[in-house]
Amino acid sequence: MELITTIKTYLQDPTVEKLVIVVFGVLCILGIRSLVRNSLTRRLSDKTTRYRTRKIVQFASYVVLAIFIGAVYSDRLGGFTVAFGVAGAGIAFALQEVIASVAGWIAVTFGNFYKIGDRVMLGGIKGDVIDIGVLRTTLFELGEWATGDLYNGRVVRVANSFVFKEPVFNYSADFPFLWDEIRIPIRHGSDRATTQKLLEDVAEELTGDYAREVKATWATMTRNFVIEDARIMPMVTMVMDENWMTYTVRYVVDTKRRRGSKHALFSLILDRIDASGGAVSIASAAQEITVMPPSTIQVER
Repeated sequence: MELITTIKTYLQDPTVEKLVIVVFGVLCILGIRSLVRNSLTRRLSDKTTRYRTRKIVQFASYVVLAIFIGAVYSDRLGGFTVAFGVAGAGIAFALQEVIASVAGWIAVTFGNFYKIGDRVMLGGIKGDVIDIGVLRTTLFELGEWATGDLYNGRVVRVANSFVFKEPVFNYSADFPFLWDEIRIPIRHGSDRATTQKLLEDVAEELTGDYAREVKATWATMTRNFVIEDARIMPMVTMVMDENWMTYTVRYVVDTKRRRGSKHALFSLILDRIDASGGAVSIASAAQEITVMPPSTIQVER
């Protein structure tokens, strides 16, 4: 009986009563968050939308928790208004980078800067976006000692505030392709018409189908933005100097397949040049280093 009486006495204490209300409310809010998140993510098939929904529900639950706790203890906060104002100003100054990162997260989430899976350059770091947190964006880095748009294995976390300070380069935002080029030096005296046709045939064979697939996407871009209606199909051009003729093959390629596409193009071009019977030849510059023979110098007095 004494234990029950003691518990009743504690529960009648306003401080304990508010604490019980807060604990019960927090558990209810977290439970509702879990139910809402699971219910929404099961109905969403797109992984990017599913990821964003989870993040928004989580952030909204924290806001509701803060409002709920503030409402429970509102009668005790009135006397601390001025103190909270001064402290808030100091905290805002000290945490301005954190606040800017939170604002950057909101901008990224609703401003379509980038999404999970996009290939971007952010804060001077190039990589694929694997996570977008409230404070930082996580990239799986490309480049550095690994060439050809390949992963180097490093995971880089960049503050979201960078979206307000530096340009954000997105390689796969509104359309999933890039223009790329390869250059082939051809020896003077080669048949120019044969060379032109050989390179056009190779480019059409390896990249023509993909170019036709993205034509509709590019047409949408030109309708929505003030932008030149650039050529999508493969194009071959030539310039020359005293050493050789340089042919440039320009083509569209999937953002994440540049290295493989270049390898396929160079390999097939070399095969076709070898099969041309000498009509087309690769040009090259050779340098030879020779050692000077010993010499004797006589000086007459």
